Amino acid sequence: MIGLGQELRLFLRQRLAGPTLALLAVLSAISIGAGMLEIRRQTEAIARIQPLQAAEEAAVAAWVSREGDAGNAAYYTFHATWDRPSALAFAALGQRDVAPYVLRVRALALESQIHEGESYNAELALPGRFDWAFVLTFLAPLILIVLLHDLISSEREAGRLQALQAAGGRTGLWVRRAGLRLGLVFVAVAAPLALGAGMSGAKAAEVLAVLTAAGFYLAFWTLVCVGVGALGRSSVANGAVLAATWVVLTLVLPALAHMVINRANPVRQGVELTLAQREAVHAGWDKPKDATLSAFFKVHPEWRNTPPVTSGFHWKWYYAFQHLGDLSVADQVRAYRRGLESRDAWTARVGLFLPAVGVQTALHRMAGTDLAAQLAYQDRIRAFHERLRRFYYPYIFNETPFRKGDFGKAPRWAESG
Repeated sequence: MIGLGQELRLFLRQRLAGPTLALLAVLSAISIGAGMLEIRRQTEAIARIQPLQAAEEAAVAAWVSREGDAGNAAYYTFHATWDRPSALAFAALGQRDVAPYVLRVRALALESQIHEGESYNAELALPGRFDWAFVLTFLAPLILIVLLHDLISSEREAGRLQALQAAGGRTGLWVRRAGLRLGLVFVAVAAPLALGAGMSGAKAAEVLAVLTAAGFYLAFWTLVCVGVGALGRSSVANGAVLAATWVVLTLVLPALAHMVINRANPVRQGVELTLAQREAVHAGWDKPKDATLSAFFKVHPEWRNTPPVTSGFHWKWYYAFQHLGDLSVADQVRAYRRGLESRDAWTARVGLFLPAVGVQTALHRMAGTDLAAQLAYQDRIRAFHERLRRFYYPYIFNETPFRKGDFGKAPRWAESG
């Protein structure tokens, strides 16, 4: 009976075995390197924005403090927010590749500031950025097809099949050979990930969860390859069937599911929300000040008894219709979010039947780069913006001078929002 060590030697003697595995390992390593470079670029951008924010604020403070105008302080001061990547984000970039991870906001209408960037359904997107999730989802199955498509048929075509089955058993031989190839492919994709995870400081439990998902995905493709090979066709026919299966399961069906989900869950683009909110804000210039302030006081009655607006322009009127602009699109924002969440939920359901979709969905969730993570960042921005408005309003509505020292009292963005 042939042992596993001898099986490995026989496997490595095959012309394509070593180069194919080496190619996969190199591509996996390159994807890890590319992902880590992208995450480093994002981390450096987050680090740079903080001293730039301080320098810009100091310049605004030096100018505003001359007159002490709180409206100018609120208008010209940008406040940086950021979404720091997780330790595993390099492996599956997900939404971080298409949605903002740094956003500078002011105490003006917020929704147009948030929705200048779009949130896409990355789980069902066709092949995009070259990261580890891409290598695992699209390239590793191709390597398995190359290594397994002629597992049985090559022995039949060489006239050795009956002798091998008599020596190694009908089942044990193919389980051992298929398992060897699966294990080698798994090592080729897992080793670079483990190295990158160690360098990024990821927790062992998180890495184990990612590798478990990868193992199940590769095991699925191994079963598909062995199942097709067991049908008794030629090596060429097996290769063609498996290649077609790969195209259907990783490209065609996910793309069709993407179109069906988008049609069943129509979502207005973020830019449409931006335009709607800006139109509402611009319309505020033409509305009577009393009507604008009355509408604002309904949601903020605490400022109703402050000094009235008598001049042609007053900051309290301006910030009132800025906030009313946000309120005017609140229903649209909720509908937009429900639509995105519905698409994401259906993506997860599709992933139960399409392994390529399922493994990407799982990887993005574990890496903290999925839609839920992006929406959580937006929620933190909204909470921070609420604190900003409530900080500036006492100065604006009570017409209290805003001095240089007051800039240091403004809310600061924290990692938790």
